[in-house]
Amino acid sequence: MQSTWRNLMLALATGACVAAAGCGGGGGAKHASTVKARPTPYEGAAASPPKPAPPLKQKDSLGNRFDLASERGKVVLITFLYTHCPDVCPLIAGNLHTSLVQLGPEAKRVQVVAVSADPKGDTPQTVASFLKAHQMTGLMRYLIGSRKQLERIWLRWGIVAKPDPKTPNAVEHSGLVYGIAASGKITTLYPANFKPAQIVHDVPILAKS
Repeated sequence: MQSTWRNLMLALATGACVAAAGCGGGGGAKHASTVKARPTPYEGAAASPPKPAPPLKQKDSLGNRFDLASERGKVVLITFLYTHCPDVCPLIAGNLHTSLVQLGPEAKRVQVVAVSADPKGDTPQTVASFLKAHQMTGLMRYLIGSRKQLERIWLRWGIVAKPDPKTPNAVEHSGLVYGIAASGKITTLYPANFKPAQIVHDVPILAKS
């Protein structure tokens, strides 16, 4: 099953990728299947076909355990960030905040999750500061842990996360947002520079999928 997932991840839809300068140009998250060429009901790129999300169990920055399986019935938006990222991560966090605000009451159907791409730099303190700065305190579960723990997650999700050889304090990492439908399947993909309106449009559909 693990190798099957890795093979599926290799077919990441190029339409969902964006080159991210400085913070995470490593782009190539090896994600489920391809983007449909034909029209879809989604504003984000559609995974074809949708695939069950890999397991995701890890403690968050508050010490509470998160289990993706327990979120079935909700729309879950998952991304991979690090707190001292200078560009892409703040952009993603800011746009996710705007998305939740624009969703209004529909935001109750959504769980936003960030997984650390920097085990050393992402601590409860730095995460708290990051969430506060981007108005995501209480709105985003930010999963942290040891390198060994996080590497297992990166492997399952086909994520690239490694030091940037050109900038010692920077991390190259995959900059996608994964839209997981209420059924627990990865159904849509959003690049790092997604528009909040895309998620606002897609959440009601994902909540019924």
